Formats: sequence, C-alpha cells, structure tokens
Amino acid sequence: MRAKSARLAADRRKAGARPRPGAVQPRSSGPRMKFADRREQILAKAADFFSEYGLTAQTRALADACGVSQRMLYRVFPSKDALLAALYEREIVGPFKAVWFARLADRARPVAERLTAFYEDYFRSVLARRWLRLFLYASLAEADMAPAYIAAIVTRILETIVEEAAAEQGLVLPRERALVHEIGWTLHGAVSHLAIRREVYNNATEVPVDRVIDLHVRAFLAALPALLAPARPAARSARSEKVVS
Repeated sequence: MRAKSARLAADRRKAGARPRPGAVQPRSSGPRMKFADRREQILAKAADFFSEYGLTAQTRALADACGVSQRMLYRVFPSKDALLAALYEREIVGPFKAVWFARLADRARPVAERLTAFYEDYFRSVLARRWLRLFLYASLAEADMAPAYIAAIVTRILETIVEEAAAEQGLVLPRERALVHEIGWTLHGAVSHLAIRREVYNNATEVPVDRVIDLHVRAFLAALPALLAPARPAARSARSEKVVS
C-alpha cells in the first residue's frame, strides 16, 4: 500500500485541522463524556482512521480526527501501543464468534454444509473492509496484530476444518501440525483472498460471494484425498481370530 502522509495532510486541511506542529487542538464544547464513553468514541474513530492511513500515522492527526486534544487522547490511552492493543481486542478479535468452533465440529451435519455456513458467516462478520485494511496495515507496520490473531484463532480454525474434513472422508492427518495448517490454508486463504479482492482491490464480479465460497469448499474437499493418506483398514477383531470349538 502506498504511503498516506500526503493524503492525510490534505484531509486534515479539508477538515479544518491546524497542520502546523504544536498547534492547539480543538476542544469539544459539549458536556463532558464519561471515561468509558470517551474510550469507546476514540476506539471507533481510531479504527476508521488507522484503516485509512495506516498504523504509522501520528496520534496528533488521530486526535484531530477524534475531535479531542492530544493530551486527552493520552489521558485515555497512555501510549500508542496501549491504543493499538485495545484496538486489536475490539476490532480484530471482537467480531469473531466462539460458537463457530462448536458448529464446525458438529458431526451431525455434513462437513461441506458446516464449512460453507462458517465461511459465509465469517466473510460477512469478520472480513469487512475496515477489518481487512487494519489487518494488512498492521502486517506492513510489523505490529503484533496479525501474528497474534493467527496464533490465537486462525490456527485453531485450520486444524478444525482439516480434522473434520479428514474424519468424514476416512483420511489420516499428518503428524506435523505445520503441514495440517498449510492444508487448511488452501481453503481459509482462498476465502480470505476473496475478501481482499472484493473489499481492498475493488475487484467486484457478478458471481455472488456465497457461490464462490461454495466453489472453494467443494474444491478443498475434492482435493483432500490427494493430500492425505487413507486410514488403514481396521484390524481383525479378536473374535474372528478365536478358534471355534
């Protein structure tokens, strides 16, 4: 993504912000907000701000966007790292639904149905434009958001979808967890990139999202037998080996 500094400066001038260093920030003339409400207001504005200009944008410009002084910003969040940590919990982890893991593991339903339902919901609930841009900007800024999210959530998704798909098809999982993750990425990565194409690259097509997700799920399940070995036939039971008297 290209640098946003020139665009940010232009946007601040359009909004009436004082561009010179050390300028006094405008204060709200309305009633004083409760701390929790002010915190929520700043986080909501910060999500929009950083998703547009990147995580390297200065807090002075963020304070302008929030309509508060920089001093007020640091009263609520003592450092930029503290603000980014709160933003991670609210914007990156927050949209994820823990119930998805239980639904993915529900073997009363065909695995294709489970995977399709999960990724349709995940696409709409998580992979929105703001989420994607924050996630990508965090990666470019070498912040901890992307690695933390992958370690805490995505690896469990990958393991669950591969385990459930393999169990239904009678296939054996590889011993290496890293290899299980790579197999899972063939589906999860495809859906994630679909969202990036639609929401970041503006690569809109006439094919509905649900239909594309269905294509990816069916392709993943069809390819799995070529990636995993079949389970060994069950050993003969002890009863079959007994000598009939």
